[in-house]
Amino acid sequence: MIIASVFGMILIAMGFALKSQNELFSKIANPLKYVGLLIVVLGITSSLFVQIQAGKVGVKSLFGEVKPAILESGLHIVNPLYDVTPFDIQTQNYTMSASNEEGAKVGDDAIRVLSADGLEVIIDLTVLYRVLPADAPVIYKKLGVNYSDKIVRPVTRTRIRDNAVFYDAVALYSTKREEFQTRIYSSIEKDFKSRGLILEQLLIRNIDLPASVKTTIESKINAEQEAQKMIFVLQKEKQEADRKRLEAQGIADYQRIISSGLTDKQLQYESIKAQLEIAKSQNAKVILMNGKNTPIILSDK
Repeated sequence: MIIASVFGMILIAMGFALKSQNELFSKIANPLKYVGLLIVVLGITSSLFVQIQAGKVGVKSLFGEVKPAILESGLHIVNPLYDVTPFDIQTQNYTMSASNEEGAKVGDDAIRVLSADGLEVIIDLTVLYRVLPADAPVIYKKLGVNYSDKIVRPVTRTRIRDNAVFYDAVALYSTKREEFQTRIYSSIEKDFKSRGLILEQLLIRNIDLPASVKTTIESKINAEQEAQKMIFVLQKEKQEADRKRLEAQGIADYQRIISSGLTDKQLQYESIKAQLEIAKSQNAKVILMNGKNTPIILSDK
């Protein structure tokens, strides 16, 4: 808008200059002055108003001096000489990944750290953060608008390397992963806060171990699975053996009870009952008793 005002003033000056020339030029001098005046008025008027979009704040500066007060989202009337820089205060993310297309930087930007046992561990990470609105002028004065590359990236990578040396590679990959994430979150949060940034969340996307360590872990997992499978088989066989033992014991008990409870008279009585049933059958014709307990049955069938 300042450029428009300057352009309008040039038109006004040209109008005064042409007026002193011949009659042809003097005819267009007045319209030129009016147009120039209109442009100056519009330029000054429009520069009085500044609109700040939602999710942003405005940082004012005058001839290089940054003003401490910020402009909230909405329409504001300001000194037309002010230079207003919008600052994003919404949640932002910065990803460092081994994948070429996922990270903030093109190419492999994963964080490579050395663990306590001297192994190289590759970590993919996403940082969720936002600018503290009241500190936007300080950030603009000390860092400018490119604070993600000046603060977020170097601080995060440094703190991760500083804390990874307290853990073994396998522990980082498995049992100590959550503890490691909590630890680096605390250290990064302090650094961010001192510079006007709020750390909202720290997401460890992936931890990649050396191939030799992966092979060892897979072998251990397979061995544990085989051991669990063998324990299951042994338990099943033991249960089957116990079942057969109980079944045999039951049969033995049954036979013992039967043998101890039967007498000769009871057996003779049961034999007579059976003979009577046989005699009632239409297929039996003659029953001969051979002087023993066993009958002889003659049939015409």
